[in-house]
Amino acid sequence: MDALARLGARLAEQQTKGLYRRHRMVGGPQQVRLQMDGRQMVSFCSNDYLGLANHPDVKAAFIRGVQQYGVGSGAAHLIAGHSRVHQQLEEELAEFTGYERILLFSTGYMANIGVLSALTERHDVIYQDKLNHASLLDGGLQSRAKMKRYPHADVESLRYQLKNEMAVHGLVVTDGVFSMEGDIAPLPDIVSIASDRGYMVVVDDAHGFGVLGARGQGSVDAAGLNKAHISAYMATLGKAMGTFGAFVAGSQAVIESLIQFARSYVYTTAPPPAIAEATRTSLQILRQDEQRRLRLHDNVGYFRSVAAELGVDTGRFATAIQPVRMPDVESAIGVQRIMERRGYLIMAIRPPTTPQPCLRITLCSEHAHNDIDGMLDVLTTTLKSMGV
Repeated sequence: MDALARLGARLAEQQTKGLYRRHRMVGGPQQVRLQMDGRQMVSFCSNDYLGLANHPDVKAAFIRGVQQYGVGSGAAHLIAGHSRVHQQLEEELAEFTGYERILLFSTGYMANIGVLSALTERHDVIYQDKLNHASLLDGGLQSRAKMKRYPHADVESLRYQLKNEMAVHGLVVTDGVFSMEGDIAPLPDIVSIASDRGYMVVVDDAHGFGVLGARGQGSVDAAGLNKAHISAYMATLGKAMGTFGAFVAGSQAVIESLIQFARSYVYTTAPPPAIAEATRTSLQILRQDEQRRLRLHDNVGYFRSVAAELGVDTGRFATAIQPVRMPDVESAIGVQRIMERRGYLIMAIRPPTTPQPCLRITLCSEHAHNDIDGMLDVLTTTLKSMGV
């Protein structure tokens, strides 16, 4: 079998298993009422948790940034691509998070790969939760360190493994909020176990930053922890912040190590400065408009309450990500298609993205209670009709 025939066979197998991925076409701005494939639907699958992606002030800031800085950054940060507005955003994020320094990355994926490779050497070890995001797992594989995985959120297994670990230096790496499960990592226990061995803790808080904590500072703050406990804190800007890119927060030594050794930072073009300008406005809204975060938490609580009354189990964590487990891939896809025909966009998540197929429902500050009522009414009717 030649190379192209082998690729064709792999693609055919993916289709047979119901795991084939296809693009969907969005015809307007990212918002609750979304134009998808030429139809308007109520979206429950966006990570735009605070409704900032189409906020008029954020859009105005982006336009202002384009007028002042143009479109592209033109170069890597370390060549000629680090604009004044990039520096301003880094300083403002440092003040907000309480960390000594911030480093902007083009994507969260690149940030995680850079952190794990830059902070480890050949004889180190990286311990990861088995359900960590793919970017963390890929970062561990691309580093020179040995990577080990512990069962999801199983702190006793982590404790046992670290007790018997021979490597002197290492990292313990976890999502803050797990992107498919919606559950929150047991961060205080992880920090305690890691500190006993002198290992650094790295947290990917893509789905916690802007959402959790008293001021939206994320899952670390919500757990009562701070910069003294988490050596490297990564968060993305394309979710609750509504823009694009990512940042890593850390000490002077950590950030300088990334600048020197993180290949995914050194060898890539800086994000457009206009994006940084828009993100500065998003951060300002996050700090000043507490009502957006409160509306989101109210919607999560309302959804969970109504879902429980209707017999829909969404787990025990009150985050914006609420998964509904499905028995198999076919059922998950079938429910998704029926929901779409009824005007509700909910995505079926399939292996290997998650071990068990599920419907990943995400809540946003801009959902109204009647949006949630209508979606749950159609969902429960559909589940019953399919015998799920």
